[in-house]
Amino acid sequence: MSAQYEVLDYIGGEWRKPPNAEGVEVRNPATGDVLARSPMAGSVSEAVAAASAAFPEWRAVPPAERIQPLFRLKQLLDENFDAIARVITTENGKTLDEARAELRRGIENVETACGIPLMMQGDNLENVARGIDELMFRQPLGVVTAITPFNFPAMIPLWFLPYAVACGNTFVLKPSERVPLSIVHIMELIGQAGFPPGVVNAVNGGKPVVDALLEHRDVKAVSFVGSTPVARYIYAQAAAHGKRVQCQGGAKNHVVVMPDADRETTSRIVADSAFGCAGQRCLAVSVAVTVGESRDWFCSSIRDLAASLKVGNGLETGVQMGPVITAQSRERIEALIAKGAGQGAQALLDGRGLSVPGYEGGSFVGPTILDGVPAASELTGTEIFGPVLSVVHAGSVEEAIRLISDCEYGNAASIFTSDGAAARKFRHEAPTGNVGVNIGVAAPMAYFPFSGWRASFLGALHAQGKDAIEFYTDKKVVIERWPKEWSRRF
Repeated sequence: MSAQYEVLDYIGGEWRKPPNAEGVEVRNPATGDVLARSPMAGSVSEAVAAASAAFPEWRAVPPAERIQPLFRLKQLLDENFDAIARVITTENGKTLDEARAELRRGIENVETACGIPLMMQGDNLENVARGIDELMFRQPLGVVTAITPFNFPAMIPLWFLPYAVACGNTFVLKPSERVPLSIVHIMELIGQAGFPPGVVNAVNGGKPVVDALLEHRDVKAVSFVGSTPVARYIYAQAAAHGKRVQCQGGAKNHVVVMPDADRETTSRIVADSAFGCAGQRCLAVSVAVTVGESRDWFCSSIRDLAASLKVGNGLETGVQMGPVITAQSRERIEALIAKGAGQGAQALLDGRGLSVPGYEGGSFVGPTILDGVPAASELTGTEIFGPVLSVVHAGSVEEAIRLISDCEYGNAASIFTSDGAAARKFRHEAPTGNVGVNIGVAAPMAYFPFSGWRASFLGALHAQGKDAIEFYTDKKVVIERWPKEWSRRF
């Protein structure tokens, strides 16, 4: 795409020029080249109006018919798989293999939502009292919206969209203005899949668009993924306007390395988790807690692995880690590394100032490992969101769990061990919504909820699985009695 490419809104089955010509440049993080211009003030009122107009007819479509466009969308996503993955890599920076893995997880959600005729079923009980039956139905809410981040431009929208429309809602997506091009491609496929106009819409923009969606009286539910400060804002504003809300916030994920862990496998998996996607994922390992003698081997092993990673343009064969999303992100991450070093941490590997030959305009930060980060350091509670692994040390699994408990976030935690008792204790006591045992990225499959606790999540119902059905439907309870004497009147 040329620098002059202008991102449009997708409303009522058509591409529409936003009302405000102002926009932000979308840049390739690996090269610095301008890819497109993304509008900052999209047509919220038109998008919600289109979704509202489509809702009465769409909710009346039988569930088995509503999922037919989803079946076609799944096929179209498969047919365009590599093309979409290349767009993800180009605008986000992650490697092509990482982009493919992201898209595959998104498609899994489309597949799961195709089971809505079973998942959306209600309950009933005959003779709750003599001659009285009680039934519970699930009904769609109306217009719902999702506000999604830059780090997974295809997967995270697909956490929400398939379930919302399969349940009979109509949908307005607000993608990140940093990575709008993957959604442009997916919306083209939405248009081919057979959804009636207005059922699925996408509107671009920044905070004014977000605020307009949060305040619009016809928007019934809001889904969000992003940082915790923004999650708190969206949760408060949406709730104040009477909306159902689910907000996935930030993370500071810990991995506990026990002395009996398999050294080679543990080091490799932790390196993949900490530095995959340049650390820009909410399930990336941020802190490694070595227990006892594992300190002696883990630090050198993880340093050697991280130092061997090939950093570069994710479209190139053999590249194992791409850039961070923007030059501003690079500057913020490097400033946090400097702060950690200044507060007493030892840089076992320092990725600051990395320049990749041929890609001097890219936003690269090399893998970084900070050993012995003090408990009082700002880094212990800061979501760095970059390829930075902090290493701290504990004398026991109990102490490691206390360290995790001291962190305000609760997205994920993992343990590496050969001891079943230690693994079970960790699984039971770790104060996070997602737990891994000998797993570096504890990412739930589409048919399980993407959990998260404490400052990592605001709301009661998570994305994916049964929680998605609960979130996107209202329960209606019907209590019926049909006395015989009434029937004789007809």
